[in-house]
Amino acid sequence: MKQHLQDHLGPPVQWRPDPETAPASMLTQFSGWLREHRGLELTEYRALYDWSVRDLAGFWGAVAEFFDVAFHAPPGHILSGTAMPGMEWFVEAKLNYAEHALRTEPGKTDNDLAVIALDESGEVERLSYGQLRGRVAAVRQGLLDLGVGHGDRIVAFAPNRAEVLIAFLATASIGAVWSSCSPEFGPRAVRDRFAQLEPRVLIAVNSYRYGGRDIDVGPIVAALRRELPSLRATVLIGGDQTDSDPGLIRWSELEELGRKAGPPILSFAPVDFSHPLWVLYSSGTTGLPKGIVHGHGGMLLEHLKAVGLQADLGPGQRFAWYTTTGWMMWNFLVAGLLVGCTIVLYDGSPVYPVPGALWQLAVDAKLDYLGTSAAYLQACEKRRLRPADELDLSRLRAVGSTGSPLPPHTFDWVSDAVGRHVQVCSISGGTDVCTAFLGAAPTVPVWRGELSCRALGAAAAAVDATGTPVVDQMGELVLTAPMPCMPVALWGDVDGSRMRETYFARYPGMWAHGDWVRVTPRGSCVVYGRSDATLNRGGVRMGTAEFYRVIEAFDEVVDSLVIDTSSSASADDVSPAGELLCFVVLAPDSLLDELVPALRRALRAQLSPRHVADRFIAVDEIPVTLSGKKCEIPVKRILTGTPVSEAVSRASLKNPEALEALCERALRPVS
Repeated sequence: MKQHLQDHLGPPVQWRPDPETAPASMLTQFSGWLREHRGLELTEYRALYDWSVRDLAGFWGAVAEFFDVAFHAPPGHILSGTAMPGMEWFVEAKLNYAEHALRTEPGKTDNDLAVIALDESGEVERLSYGQLRGRVAAVRQGLLDLGVGHGDRIVAFAPNRAEVLIAFLATASIGAVWSSCSPEFGPRAVRDRFAQLEPRVLIAVNSYRYGGRDIDVGPIVAALRRELPSLRATVLIGGDQTDSDPGLIRWSELEELGRKAGPPILSFAPVDFSHPLWVLYSSGTTGLPKGIVHGHGGMLLEHLKAVGLQADLGPGQRFAWYTTTGWMMWNFLVAGLLVGCTIVLYDGSPVYPVPGALWQLAVDAKLDYLGTSAAYLQACEKRRLRPADELDLSRLRAVGSTGSPLPPHTFDWVSDAVGRHVQVCSISGGTDVCTAFLGAAPTVPVWRGELSCRALGAAAAAVDATGTPVVDQMGELVLTAPMPCMPVALWGDVDGSRMRETYFARYPGMWAHGDWVRVTPRGSCVVYGRSDATLNRGGVRMGTAEFYRVIEAFDEVVDSLVIDTSSSASADDVSPAGELLCFVVLAPDSLLDELVPALRRALRAQLSPRHVADRFIAVDEIPVTLSGKKCEIPVKRILTGTPVSEAVSRASLKNPEALEALCERALRPVS
């Protein structure tokens, strides 16, 4: 009765936990472990969540014990305090992330399959955990022979291949620091990221294949070698490199170097809990990209929880997330090794050779969990693809989505076209924490258009302008308590001032994430887009995601971008200076003039009269960052008078020409 009443309080339930399989989930096992070892009766997810954010030391200590984290030196205490920033986690503990990814244990033996790597050409490479350990050991020794040591930086400019995974694990095993960029990044974007780190070794490709084309990036690699004077060696993956330059070696030579003195021994340097594991980067649309440093211990515990408890992955499961090596979801995908599942790496386009290429991948790789972006799922919906009509997707139990809010109608599409048995795992977090605050769980229903729950250990809340938590109202997404995956530092931020200004200045004592969110009475969440791109028309605030849900529901609209050039924040100002502009990419054979009246009616009916766009402008492409996010803030800055050179760095954009064309159209005098 309680469950049925709860369902009626919100939107329709599109997926419900299977009463036969949910009790076997890792999350349910964790609840049972807490009952046995801690005397806690927390069978309902909401009760478990409330405890996890109330007793931080108890929860994170339990996660470490439940997953049998191997401490080379035990922690003196789990948490030094809850005041942010400045708290310390697992003080005095020593461990190594790579050790947990590669160690053998029940259900994760040397013979179990660790990695399947595929590319557009159809080539497949499979590595057991034993084979992966052997290759990591060889590369680890090869890097040591090149002079790499504790704290040195190793960077990769390469696609999602097995060699990159191996290099990362070898780097982490040494206690060196990892960072990677996708080869689609331009020369300045890569240099702006890597130059900050003064790397010792560059791992790169001279070319890669995407969308059926071979793309030459040799000149970028050559430029990086010239512009990174700290490099001791460059290791090339693939190709027929014959250069005799002693600083340039083939990948095969690196592995041979590691085996030169005999079978290499795989060992792991014990490092501090907060020792840097990797450096990720903000989009960096203005100035240099922000280098976000995450620690071994924080990432280990968070990813064990996120992948093991929230995603319910473990031995025997196959996990893929379509990503490049420049997106945090690559790091999230690698975390599948921590829980003993098989991770699937795909190097290529998600729409080649057919628009539904990822669904074919799900079948070929026998996936249990396929992660992708909201944009890809919406594109499949727009193309009216119905993968389940042509493919056997019965094994696929979950589809993950992130990158932008997933519209309710796309939840419908997944259920209808992929399978009603499939759990839609819409998640939201960020590069800053390399995880999701909001997401899904195997014991929580999926409500249409909503993220099912707040993640365990993430004290996420919506707050009003005064910092007071609100329920069932749109507010700023904050964390009211620390998480171990928060950055240990921002690169080069010696005194921590940039960290404080970035995350803690707006709401002292809280982490401000920069998103609009609504937390429902059920504990589910709805994300409305970035708070710094809010559509504030006469004091009526609306998230950009709400606008896109209306506009992009039209078949004639392939993509869109909304910009509010007004600065009105007062409810009394009913005629704000500036315009609400809607840029649209139209489907073939669609005419904007014929479409505009319907768009206006839909916006008026579904949002408000104040949120009907003043102008609709057709463009060929929406400008996006290198990580695929719409350029809302840079476009607004340019259209409100900021010089382009100050508003955005071209190197941070995937398609800078699209930005220029869009702004030129918007600034053109209206006839």
